[in-house]
Amino acid sequence: MDLFGKSQDRKPKHMVQEWSEKLRKESFALDYQVRCIQREEDKIKRSLKEAAKKNDKEVCTILAKELIRSRKAINKIYTSKAHINSVQLQMKNQMATVRVAGSLAKSTEVMQAMQALVKLPEVAASMRKMSKEMMKAGIIEEMIDETMESLEDVEEMEEEAQKEIDHVLWEITAGKLGEAPATPLANPTKDEPSTSRAEAEDADEEDDMKEMQNRLQALRS
Repeated sequence: MDLFGKSQDRKPKHMVQEWSEKLRKESFALDYQVRCIQREEDKIKRSLKEAAKKNDKEVCTILAKELIRSRKAINKIYTSKAHINSVQLQMKNQMATVRVAGSLAKSTEVMQAMQALVKLPEVAASMRKMSKEMMKAGIIEEMIDETMESLEDVEEMEEEAQKEIDHVLWEITAGKLGEAPATPLANPTKDEPSTSRAEAEDADEEDDMKEMQNRLQALRS
């Protein structure tokens, strides 16, 4: 009885500790992924500049697409790290709950974060496994398979990459290739002061002219 009770009391605490440790490892792995992608980005930029010097637009376009994909990949990783940090924070709250109530509590925050994490290929497998463990422990409910959503995200990313190619080429080649990013129209309010000043100057000139005419009329009379 003592041994059984002891193991049962420790189980939730051990589960939370195990999840927290896995989350830390996944976070470190994502940091490593970012560094690797950034190193590849530097290589792509150098190759793109060399291709631009040779005026090889086809190669430049391919490299620009790769650069866009790598930037989006980094952004997704940073977003995933934020979700991991959110789950880690919730694990600390779970530890406090275990100390007080002796059991784990259901968490909407963990549910939402885990749904986002299972979409990232780099951590999808481990996050799905962890999600199943959390479901059994009662922290989260069964999650909906969002494979189709992930495929739509990939397609959308490809479409956005096509739109950004010219902007990337302009940026990396210092304007030699591609087109400048669309800039917002000049704020009309900024032009108003100069227009107002011009109108005021014209009005002053008219007043001066009228005043001179009045003086000449007075002298003649």
